[in-house]
Amino acid sequence: MCNDEIDKLIDKHRGNPGALIHVLMEIQHRNRWLPRDVLRKVAEALEVPFGRVLQITTMYKTFSLTPKGRHEVHVCTGISCHLRGAAKLLETVQRVTGIKPGETDAGSRFSLETGSCLGSCSLGPEIIVNGRHHARMTSTKVEDVLKDYR
Repeated sequence: MCNDEIDKLIDKHRGNPGALIHVLMEIQHRNRWLPRDVLRKVAEALEVPFGRVLQITTMYKTFSLTPKGRHEVHVCTGISCHLRGAAKLLETVQRVTGIKPGETDAGSRFSLETGSCLGSCSLGPEIIVNGRHHARMTSTKVEDVLKDYR
């Protein structure tokens, strides 16, 4: 998302502090992260204290203050998935992507996160890539899935 697009989006909601989360979500969706200078623009335009904007962006996991990859990979590490091999699955994802949880690769292709439950306990272990669930994963299957996102 270029600066002009960000400015247009912010201007559309100028002076409306109630639009804060909507504006942040829209920028996050298009830009894959929320740079600090953009947060300052949003705060000023919507007439919201910068501290409040930071509070919102750090409270909700959906927001990222660091660049994210084009493909977001989430590996479930909850107890059901753990018992079904999530640790080995995570090792394979780390090997294939070259990153650890909380990181983004140098080419901004992948970001990796873990979560205690992704909501499909009976289908574990599972990963989610760009919002798409991949159930009953094995190390071999995960390599095939991630090849599709290169």
